[in-house]
Amino acid sequence: MKSIAIFCGSALGKDTVYLQVAECVGRCLAQQGITLVYGGGRSGLMGVVADSALQAGGKVIGVIPRVLVDKELAHPNLTALHVVEDMQQRKTKMSELSDGFIAIPGGAGTLEEIFEQWTWAQLGIHLKPCAFLNVDGFYDDLLKFLNTTAEKGFTHPRFMQGLVAENNIEAIVEKFKHFVAPEPKWGMVDKTEFIAALEQ
Repeated sequence: MKSIAIFCGSALGKDTVYLQVAECVGRCLAQQGITLVYGGGRSGLMGVVADSALQAGGKVIGVIPRVLVDKELAHPNLTALHVVEDMQQRKTKMSELSDGFIAIPGGAGTLEEIFEQWTWAQLGIHLKPCAFLNVDGFYDDLLKFLNTTAEKGFTHPRFMQGLVAENNIEAIVEKFKHFVAPEPKWGMVDKTEFIAALEQ
């Protein structure tokens, strides 16, 4: 496990527990020698997790669309910053750079990013682990809903079993290190062809 992508809010949230968990995530990854891959921003939890990893001596790679760089939202002190043309390229690049994906608290963008990677895993575009860091019950209702999709026959139980949900980053990283991917729906998909189709 060389690198992990963190999806999180560009806001801080209303409870200091979210800031604290972002600090803990960045610090933990750095201490374990795991490169942090994230959206490249300097605001909200995104900035906190990056700053925490950097302060702990870790490597941080950002991936940000050009339009957000132009609005001066890019973090200025990262190990590396990839500037891409749009949000789809951002997610594709983050997927390529990462060995696993974790959603910590965030809003619609955070959910969209983690769900895309989890969907790609189910389709066999990659076989990397996905997780929710369920701090203070933040994702309780969402996880309950996802279990309902399995109960109703829309998500295969093996994909729910392969989805990691823990309330601390150390437990997630440990599970990632021993992760065995569920069998994809239809075998492995040619990633190059799939991405090319997305970009048309």
